[in-house]
Amino acid sequence: MPETPILQVRNLRKQFGPGCSRCATLDAGQLEKNYCTSCGTVYAVRDVSLDLYAGEILGVVGESGSGKSTMMQCLYFDTDVTSGEAYINVPHLAGKNVFGLSSQQKRAIRNHDFGMVYQNPIHGLKMDFSSIGNIAEKLIAAGSRRVGEMEETGKRLLENVHIPLHRMKEEPRNFSGGMQQRVQIAKALSNNPPILFLDEVTTGLDLSVQANVLDLIKNIQRDLGISMVVVSHDLAVIRMLADRTVVMLNGEIIEQGLTDQVLEDPQHPYTQQLVYSLL
Repeated sequence: MPETPILQVRNLRKQFGPGCSRCATLDAGQLEKNYCTSCGTVYAVRDVSLDLYAGEILGVVGESGSGKSTMMQCLYFDTDVTSGEAYINVPHLAGKNVFGLSSQQKRAIRNHDFGMVYQNPIHGLKMDFSSIGNIAEKLIAAGSRRVGEMEETGKRLLENVHIPLHRMKEEPRNFSGGMQQRVQIAKALSNNPPILFLDEVTTGLDLSVQANVLDLIKNIQRDLGISMVVVSHDLAVIRMLADRTVVMLNGEIIEQGLTDQVLEDPQHPYTQQLVYSLL
């Protein structure tokens, strides 16, 4: 594996509320889970640090409320961080803490360097645009202007995610949940991002549809070598996709390592409970 991660996150913190002298140090003794009983501040993500390497799938697992989706929103600039640093190892961003960039620069990163697939497709797609129109929108944001090229790219991407081309002019609101997720994946891939974020992408889908979407993600990763961060509360999803896994609880990373190692020999009592509940 290359030594320098493609994405480095250091001490990422996201809190809702002002904090107070009792909870500012994040001393676990002062917090009820991730909540300060004195001032009511919620520490959704508490000083999280992680690395993502080129061509790797990093799994993030934890129960509802563990902070994993908030962490993804911070990384994709959907919400501002309270504090912390993130570095993307691409030439034009070398050495820059991307959390400290202007909103215009962050938008450029979203348009060129990141792709995002949300749990609810309504956040990632314009439901009243055609499927190919959704892809074109992302391409235009990334600077494309040639209609013919955008149409070719859109068709190729829709074929790659198994959307029949005779339906490319249809609006995603007419599609099943699994098809909407596949259109979202095509849209996220349209700018050839080096990094793709996937947040609970199989939640709410039937098992057979889940399996199709997971196969698709695995094949895309193999064919394109994209680095991915995959968030899920479902260990079976993480087991199938992730090379390495981090486990979150109450906004903190409590365990991390190679996925096989974490799932076969969990060290933290919470991870043990998660793994044994599957057996």
